[in-house]
Amino acid sequence: MNSKQRAYLKSLAMKTEPCLHIGKAVITPDVTQSVDEALEARELIKIAVLKNCMADIKEIAVILAERTHSEVVQTIGRKIVLYRESVTKKKIELPKATKLPKATM
Repeated sequence: MNSKQRAYLKSLAMKTEPCLHIGKAVITPDVTQSVDEALEARELIKIAVLKNCMADIKEIAVILAERTHSEVVQTIGRKIVLYRESVTKKKIELPKATKLPKATM
């Protein structure tokens, strides 16, 4: 994912409310399954990490991304934004990567 695509996804995520909350239990198999199902349905999800969760938020984001085969768009405050293209219901069209011309010397 390039920076243009990441910026586009961040702008979409700003307008959405968190669809999942993570608390004391941190990352259980049920939480991972819920994240996986939400990613398949929506492609872009925002997760709120509650104050009673003492784990590092960036570590939680990386672990969830690995387990769900998604990408971390951003972690800001106590929020995590994940993206994974849906296999069945593609909803978000990412901007195309542009190639820069090579500089000649």
